[in-house]
Amino acid sequence: QVQLVESGGGLVQAGGFLRLSCAASGHTFSRYATGWFRQAPGKEREFVAGISRSSSSTTYADSVKGRFTISRDNAKNTAYLQMNSLKPEDTAVYYCAAAETGDPYRVIVGGRSYYYWGQGTQVTVSS
Repeated sequence: QVQLVESGGGLVQAGGFLRLSCAASGHTFSRYATGWFRQAPGKEREFVAGISRSSSSTTYADSVKGRFTISRDNAKNTAYLQMNSLKPEDTAVYYCAAAETGDPYRVIVGGRSYYYWGQGTQVTVSS
C-alpha cells in the first residue's frame, strides 16, 4: 500500500498562488495514477485534476482549467498541484489520492476509483 501526505496549503489573497505537494511512501509511486480532489464546507468532494502514471495525460475540472497544473516527479515520489489566479471559491480542503493501474496513460477522474487518500491540506482564499 501507499501512504500520502499533502502539504503546501495556507491562506492566500484572491489572485495569488499556492503549490500543493503530495508525498508518497510505502510503495512504487510510479505504479499509481494520482488525482487531486477538494471539499468545501457543506459541499461534496469534487475532482480537481488527475495525472497518469507516466505524466503523459492530465485532466482538469472545468472550474480550474487554465489556472491549475498537476504534475508529478516519480523519482521523488511526489505529485504537485500548482494553483494560480486563486479565487475565493477555491477555498476547500484539498486531498491527494492514488490508484494503482496497469495503464501508464490512464487518468482516473472518479473518486470511488481511488483507494489511497491523504489527510488533506486546507486552502483558504480571501477576497
